[in-house]
Amino acid sequence: MSVLISIPRLPQSGAALIASPSSTLREQVLHRLNGRCRPVQQALGGADALAKLEKGSWQVLFLDRRLPDLDAEELQAIIRRRFPGIQVVLLDSDTSPDDRLEAEPVRPASLPPGWQKNCDGGTIAPVPGMIGSSPAMQSVYRMARLVAKRVTTVLITGPTGTGKELVARALHTLSPRSAKPFIVVNCAAIPESLLESELFGYSRGAFTGAVQSQLGRIPAAQGGTLFLDEISELPLGMQAKLLRFLEQKEIQRLGTTELTRVDVRVLAASNTDLAVRAMRGEFRQDLFYRLSAFPIELPPLAARAVDIVPLAEHFLACMSAALDVPAPHLSEEAARQLQNHDWPGNVRELQHVMERASILAEASPRIEAEHLYFTPAKPGACAHL
Repeated sequence: MSVLISIPRLPQSGAALIASPSSTLREQVLHRLNGRCRPVQQALGGADALAKLEKGSWQVLFLDRRLPDLDAEELQAIIRRRFPGIQVVLLDSDTSPDDRLEAEPVRPASLPPGWQKNCDGGTIAPVPGMIGSSPAMQSVYRMARLVAKRVTTVLITGPTGTGKELVARALHTLSPRSAKPFIVVNCAAIPESLLESELFGYSRGAFTGAVQSQLGRIPAAQGGTLFLDEISELPLGMQAKLLRFLEQKEIQRLGTTELTRVDVRVLAASNTDLAVRAMRGEFRQDLFYRLSAFPIELPPLAARAVDIVPLAEHFLACMSAALDVPAPHLSEEAARQLQNHDWPGNVRELQHVMERASILAEASPRIEAEHLYFTPAKPGACAHL
């Protein structure tokens, strides 16, 4: 297949990014560039391209119209708002051998729901259930809103206590499946011997004690979303069966030979690096690639210091509302100590600190520094009372 690509005038030192699932198209663009841009990097899809745009300085993006994970029109609008200095060249990888593949400038497109325009490039509204306006969380909101309305499998990563389940619930809420079930499975909390029956279900008499049939978690999520938390703890044997379900969209209950088709979107979460575990043979590589079609990484709380006080005040307001009492305010010293803490337990730790502080403050209208208690991060460290 020979495709003619028009390359716009570019500075010799400009950095180029090529985003396409087609290795043939990427190679053709590289050949046509012929050293006119340095450096040149490649992305396999829209999410990969957006992540690279966030981390680098680019002159031009060659964008395939046919992306495996995102809609090119939506991605165009986002790039125009977030990266106005980047020249975008649209390419079409679905052409016949005799067609001329013309590059054309990006055209205006409407922003996805939840995007708010302002004069400095755009602020994205938090997704449901999330608090914070830090740049790190803006990136999370951006990625979540991009993928929410699709059936794409999403892998949510980040340290324990950062709110991975909240992101999963937000993706479900923002999706067309919001009226259908949202089923949570904690892969670390179910004994290995029960995992298969819990996920796929079983028929009466399938094993000793199976006195009646049971619907598994996967068919229970029919039409909705299945959230697999702590997916890294899934035994290797179950990983193979989960992979088959993801690829075939079929399940087989224990005790039957009948295959049942299901329509379920899968979200997964892990607080460990699945890529490293896959390299070590502790997690199936094929399952890792299938789950990580669209990764969203949550930052630790220490990396979003601007969000700490708003989060603390939110927790205080929720606790006070439950007791039907006015919410206390943070003193300046208390706020300062909250921002200076390193938060090894992340948002979950902050919630517990504020719960204890609200109890110690009793009916006081203010939370003082003396009401704060931080769990020692290391054995032998002194805690502040």
